[in-house]
Amino acid sequence: MPPAPDHSYCVALCTCPPEKAEEIAGELVRRRVCACVNVVPGLTSVYEWKGEIERDPESLLVIKTRSDRFGELEAAVAAVHPYEVFELIALPVGQGNGAYLRWIDSVLDTSSAG
Repeated sequence: MPPAPDHSYCVALCTCPPEKAEEIAGELVRRRVCACVNVVPGLTSVYEWKGEIERDPESLLVIKTRSDRFGELEAAVAAVHPYEVFELIALPVGQGNGAYLRWIDSVLDTSSAG
């Protein structure tokens, strides 16, 4: 089996309104700024906004991409996300299944973003 690719990968997390989650996920994959998005429904986010404690139902998007594509991912999320300030944070992937990482590369390298 070939070794894992020599790239830096990340998993990005993004919360959004449940009714927009599938649309946002589909658009990110369509734009090829990521290879895959898992939609995790049923979250409640508790946060401070403009001096008030808020509680909102949300879905979590778990986005798999390469670190070198994060800027494009952020721009794509900004173009489709309804929040004034949206959550988008990336966590580095230390290790991964080589075949899966090669698949991410195949999706991202065979297309142009945007």
